[in-house]
Amino acid sequence: MPETEEAKTLTDLACNKLREDLVQGFFEPGSKLRIVELKKRYGVGATPIREALYRLSAYGFVTVQGQRGFRAAQMSAKELAEISELRVVIENLALRKSIENADDEWESRVVAAFHHLTKAENTANPDLGEWELHNTKFHMALISGCDSPWLLRFYELLYDQHKRYRHLARINRNSRGSDIHDEHSQICDAALAGDVDKACRINEQHIRRTAEVLSKQLS
Repeated sequence: MPETEEAKTLTDLACNKLREDLVQGFFEPGSKLRIVELKKRYGVGATPIREALYRLSAYGFVTVQGQRGFRAAQMSAKELAEISELRVVIENLALRKSIENADDEWESRVVAAFHHLTKAENTANPDLGEWELHNTKFHMALISGCDSPWLLRFYELLYDQHKRYRHLARINRNSRGSDIHDEHSQICDAALAGDVDKACRINEQHIRRTAEVLSKQLS
């Protein structure tokens, strides 16, 4: 029987909320994901929850253990290194295409996103959630000119997986002091100037340095 629109909507709702909780670190890596508890948390039935769990298992956020149910995916330094390497490749491909397709609307998005991120980074008592929100919007604005839907899909998955590690290690702007803001500023300037190679080079350094800090904190 075809899935009804209501069922699809409930599955999407459960999937989005569960994915966000997994990324934010609400569930410990390897912890049991019990359908009864998830039903109460998200206010939907068992079927949408189960469909959401299977869907998220395909993206590496959940593991399926046959008859033993579902667990939040484990995390490791090896996986972090692999995710970081792939993010460098995919994000820089998208960034390159985005800069090459630059127009006034793209430039406005980047400038606005960087402005809000700068305010969040220069706050005396930064809120991790606020900073993470604007950090995400800035990186998304940079690649928003990319005309490859597949690149953007892969990027979104890798970014969320990388963000999961940042939340696990409780990394914030103070983890690397003013370095993060300086890197963001340099990436922004190079992108707006149309210097593709420089923007990609600094962006790669930015991702790798963050991965180094994460590895140390996780260990």
